[in-house]
Amino acid sequence: MTELPLLHLQGSPYRQGLQHGEQLREAIATNVAVYRSRMLTSGVPEEELADRSQRFLMLFTREDASYRATMDGIAEGSGQPLLDIALLNARYELLYSAWSEFGRPTVDSIRSECTSFGGADGVFTSGGTQIGQNWDWFTGVEGALLQWKHGETTVIGFTEAGVAGAKIGLNSAGIGLCVNGLGASVDDWRIDSVPFHLRTRRILQSGTFSEAVGHAVAPRPACSANFFIGSASSGVATVETSPLGSRVIYQDGATPLVHANHFRDPDALGVYQSWLETGRVSTYHRCDRMETLLSKEAPVSTERLYAAMRDHEGGPIGLCRHPVETDPVELQTHTAFAAHLELDAKRFSYTWGPPCESEFTTVSL
Repeated sequence: MTELPLLHLQGSPYRQGLQHGEQLREAIATNVAVYRSRMLTSGVPEEELADRSQRFLMLFTREDASYRATMDGIAEGSGQPLLDIALLNARYELLYSAWSEFGRPTVDSIRSECTSFGGADGVFTSGGTQIGQNWDWFTGVEGALLQWKHGETTVIGFTEAGVAGAKIGLNSAGIGLCVNGLGASVDDWRIDSVPFHLRTRRILQSGTFSEAVGHAVAPRPACSANFFIGSASSGVATVETSPLGSRVIYQDGATPLVHANHFRDPDALGVYQSWLETGRVSTYHRCDRMETLLSKEAPVSTERLYAAMRDHEGGPIGLCRHPVETDPVELQTHTAFAAHLELDAKRFSYTWGPPCESEFTTVSL
């Protein structure tokens, strides 16, 4: 697989968005087409897409003027309508709430999604706080790495082309972020809240662990999500959020913390995971498998870690995922991106595509 483009964004939020849009013009057009198709497949009526996108455009405008300015720049630079850029930036809420609302898609809920892991200094042989994940998602989605400054803090993160807020990455203050999709029957795109990708951007711009966790837990989200946060100075926590409340789980001891796509204790928040009711077991398999593989060494070597990320036990529901050719094209998924973040060393190692198919590429702040 090829390396991702790395964009060094400079200037005002609008100028940064303009650079994003100009340099990723074709990739943004691809993502608009992919996500419009996926939303229709998920049950969102075509005549409602514009209205739902307009509502989120208003939310971004109300919640963060700089984020909205970045979106304006992306639209201008890419030549895409602003409402389609809003659709990309709100794709988390639009898709996840549709899956709860309409009970779609099928194929085992796109075989669930991502597997995150991490631990404080002493958990890994190479030292320091480390987090990472296999990000499993639709085939055909285009990505990039973005680097920018927020005050005195430099951020580098992975994003989908056209999305202003990076979702997996680290910063010069030693804060790192990975994410897992969650679902609950109470998820509702109509809840007024800070959208997912704005929250991930704020977490990645945080100067402290407590600030990062604070952006994850508040305010009440429209759709459930898990934020896997690490700090070079303060360790690792995973933050499960839902419209009913949030729960912070801290990594402790020598065992890595692992999270997939289910609430570890749904009763603690009173959530009902409607999307898992038909026996979709990938999330449980991946979580258990990663915990088992990483428990074989203490501390965990980088070789052991990468072997776990490349593990195929379970086939289509395994840790390292590949498209199932018999699935409908619009529901095919794979491990689109694998990330290993060393927060003390400020190193970001990744593969674009399943990690079994290439060596990790490393970039540093």
